[in-house]
Amino acid sequence: MISRKIGAIIGAAVLLSCSTEEKKTETMSETSLEGHAHFAHDTHSFGQPEKVAVSSLHLDLDVNFDEKIISGTVTHQLDRASGNELILDVDDLDIQSVKDDQGRTLDFEVKKGDEYGDALHIKLLDDTKSVEVAYATGKGATALLWMNPEQTLGKTAPFMFTQGQAILTRSWIPIQDSPSIRITYTAQVKVPSGLMALMSAENPTEKNDEGVYSFKMDQPIPPYLMALAVGDLTFASLGERSGVYAEPAMIDKASYEFADVEEMTTAAEELYGPYRWGQYDIIVLPPSFPFGGMENPRLTFATPTIIAGDRSLTSLIAHELAHSWSGNLVTNATWDDFWLNEGFTVYFEKRIMEALYGREYAEMLNVLGSQDLENTMEELGRDSKDTHLKLELDGRNPDDGMTDVAYEKGYLFLRWLEEMVGRPTFDEFLKTYFNSHAFETMTTEEFIVYLDENLLNKMDERPDVEAWIYKPGLPEGHPVPVSDRFEKVDQARMAWESGDMNADKIESEEWTTHEWLHFVRGLSADVDVNQMKELDTAFELTQTGNSEIAAAWFQQSIDKGYKDAYPQLEAFLLEVGRRKFLKPLYEALATNPDDLAWAQGVYAKARSGYHAVSVETIDQILNYSEEG
Repeated sequence: MISRKIGAIIGAAVLLSCSTEEKKTETMSETSLEGHAHFAHDTHSFGQPEKVAVSSLHLDLDVNFDEKIISGTVTHQLDRASGNELILDVDDLDIQSVKDDQGRTLDFEVKKGDEYGDALHIKLLDDTKSVEVAYATGKGATALLWMNPEQTLGKTAPFMFTQGQAILTRSWIPIQDSPSIRITYTAQVKVPSGLMALMSAENPTEKNDEGVYSFKMDQPIPPYLMALAVGDLTFASLGERSGVYAEPAMIDKASYEFADVEEMTTAAEELYGPYRWGQYDIIVLPPSFPFGGMENPRLTFATPTIIAGDRSLTSLIAHELAHSWSGNLVTNATWDDFWLNEGFTVYFEKRIMEALYGREYAEMLNVLGSQDLENTMEELGRDSKDTHLKLELDGRNPDDGMTDVAYEKGYLFLRWLEEMVGRPTFDEFLKTYFNSHAFETMTTEEFIVYLDENLLNKMDERPDVEAWIYKPGLPEGHPVPVSDRFEKVDQARMAWESGDMNADKIESEEWTTHEWLHFVRGLSADVDVNQMKELDTAFELTQTGNSEIAAAWFQQSIDKGYKDAYPQLEAFLLEVGRRKFLKPLYEALATNPDDLAWAQGVYAKARSGYHAVSVETIDQILNYSEEG
């Protein structure tokens, strides 16, 4: 994911009807039936794959921009272990009919579930091997964002994209929507003439006149990684096995920004083994995309906010590329095990960045990540169970677990292990881990067993890994990243704040984005509006085109009442839909009555351009209601 997919969706689930019984018919934590796949029990899915599982599927879909619906059929190939019922997760889908592989009509019922979806029960005949479900998406499909032409960069054609993580795929495909499932798929998608369709699969590089595109994903993936994007797109090659898609007006900038992708892939392979997905492409989405990036296999979805013009924010691409091993190749079995995806990926990302740009560069990223973690733990409460690596999300939206804890605490845990056993030993351990569990799922408990048997058994005394995984906060003796370059930034900032130098005398010519970010984040509470104005005059921070620096500067502007930045802050909030930036900015604005009223006015204009993932978060921060 995300790169940095932070911001919890607040509020516990209100379970309705028969959801508890359906989700918890199995009291065991895991189920394994001889001759069939191994599935972890997932409280966020109604499917019972230990009985009847989907092994592959085919989509035949029509994308209708006028009606803002996707309609067609999905055909599920089945792996039947026991029983005569297939249960799929659905959310606001119009289920029209169900037939089996012999064309026989099958009985079905949609049973009311909870606020995260319903259960589609399909009665199977004894010899049913596959089922075809005809359906259409609803108007409120949470995975889909439909964009009018004026919401895109080119302003001439509409755009649509899906976002499946964590449990949103069920709103555009009837599916067993759990990360414990792995499926292959094919698809045929019809779109309006002049537009191109792309999926997390083998993709075209040119538009065709018919507007019909075919796709194939031969490697088994979890359902949350099924993805579709449709728009006025063009392709540029980045190397033998990589490329980028973007709107025509963005393609040259994107090609320049991502020029190091082939080098990143080579560095990743040298660390932890071959890239197993064939092609690695990136699509630059419109600004409404709610995350930094999404690691959809073969096609990373990326926010345009990382297009800085100087390649300074491409650690996000290293992160999404690293997911090709940690997350996509070896997948968290449930959302309680989310750290197995993200902690490993952050560790891998930092190793890629170190290989390309050096240890000191990577350490700046590590310090910034530690700052993010400290802020998140302060927000959650240091004794909160949400600061555990292994989460307890039953009855809650799994997005509640997508905080910096999974990312940065997970990273520090792996760095702690590396520092204990030495980098060569730890690298060999990780490489073997990825290879031996390729295209499989992993629970936290299974990982601890693997860790004991393949790494910790070589140590004289077993370290307390459980303190990291099952206890809040950070254990004593955790790694503390430091950066000499940041220490020099701190010295310059303190000299300026104390009045020993003017802002225009700060020697910042050689600073990277990371040094500027550290400088702005570190401004003390005593800095006043006049000093903010001085900084802005010297460095034009309000007008910066770097989204990371802009978000940090706007945060400080809100905290310090620097109103000169508010017109540009409004433009930022209207344009950018990335939740990482939106959540803290709206939260800061909500603490002051005058700012709250201003923010509500801005949000009323911006809301229709945000994805549902961001909307649900900001609605609760601002106590927003469409009824007013």
